[in-house]
Amino acid sequence: MKTLILSAIASLSLGGAASAAEVTLRVHHFLSAEAPMHTEVLVPWEKTVEEQSGGRIDVQLFPSMQLGGKPPQLFDQARDGIVDISWTLLGYTPGRFPIAEVFELPFMSGTAAQTTAALQQFQAKYLGEELAQVKPLLLHAPAGYKFHMRSDPITSLADLRGKKIRAPSRAMTDALNALGATAVGMPVPEVAQALTTGVIDGAQIPWEVVGSLRVEEITKAHTEIGVENGGMSTAVMALVMNRAKYDALPDDLKKVIDDHSGAALAALAGEAFDRVEAEERQKYLDAGAQINVIPADQLGDWREAVQPVVDGWVKAMDGRGLDGRAMLDDAQAMLAAAQAE
Repeated sequence: MKTLILSAIASLSLGGAASAAEVTLRVHHFLSAEAPMHTEVLVPWEKTVEEQSGGRIDVQLFPSMQLGGKPPQLFDQARDGIVDISWTLLGYTPGRFPIAEVFELPFMSGTAAQTTAALQQFQAKYLGEELAQVKPLLLHAPAGYKFHMRSDPITSLADLRGKKIRAPSRAMTDALNALGATAVGMPVPEVAQALTTGVIDGAQIPWEVVGSLRVEEITKAHTEIGVENGGMSTAVMALVMNRAKYDALPDDLKKVIDDHSGAALAALAGEAFDRVEAEERQKYLDAGAQINVIPADQLGDWREAVQPVVDGWVKAMDGRGLDGRAMLDDAQAMLAAAQAE
C-alpha cells in the first residue's frame, strides 16, 4: 500500500515545472474539493503559509483521497511520512485516541467555535501523549450533529427504534444503540451511497457537509437537538503533520507553521464551520424542508438512555490509571465556559 501511494504522489508530480520552493507540503484528506474544510480552511491556510514563507513553502492540497488509501489510514499516512500533512477524524480509528473520545460522547457538543475552543484547552492539558507521534496543527470540531433521514422523521425518542443510523464514532455507535437505533459506522464519504441503497435510514452529520455530500435529494426529514441543549454529538477532527518533516524545517519556516496553526487556525475553522452550517441550514429552510427540533423538556429520557456510555468512558479512563471523572468534568467545564462567552 505504501508503495502504491508513493507512486501516486510521484505521478501527480510529473509534468509540472520544478517548484522554486524549498519545502513542499502535501496535504491529504478524504472530503471533496467542494467541502467547507477544503474551501474555507485548507485553501486559506495554503495561501497564508505560502505568502508568509515568501514562497519558500509550497502547499499542495489533495482532496478525495487522491493519494490513495482509505480515510482511516490518514493519520498513519502523516505519521509515516507517506504524506506530509493529513486531515482526518480521530474517531475513524476507534479506541486509538481514547482520551480525545470525551468530546465524542453524547451531549458533548455546541457550535463549532465553542467545541473547538474547548478542545484547545483540553488538548494542551491531556492529549500530548496521544498525539506525540505527529505534529498537531489543528484539533477542532464541527457543529453538533443532526439526524438526516431518508423519509421517517425523528420527532421523539420512540421514532429512533429500529432505525439504521450512520454513527460518526465509537461513542455514538454505543449511544445510538442505547437509544434503540441500529448504529452503522462508516466514514462520511460513504453516506450518500448508503442512504441511496437503503443500507441506512439516516445519518448523523452536520448541516455543513450535507451539500458537498450531495445528500440533499436523498434526505427528506431532519432533526436537531439544538446547541442550547448541548447537541447530540460531534467528532474530533485533526490536521496533523509528519513530525520529522516539521523538525527538519529551518526555524523561520517552523515559525510560519506555528504562527498559523493551533489557536489561530482553530479560530478560523470554528468561524468557517459555523458560518457554512447556518448557510446550509437556511438553504433547506428556504426550500421548505421539514426540520424538527427535540425540545429540551423531552431530553431527559435521551440522557438517561446514554448515561451508561458516558459512565463507560469514565470507567475505561480509570482502568488506564487516569481520573476519568475529573477529566470528564474538566471537558464539560471547558465547553460550558466556551458556550458562556
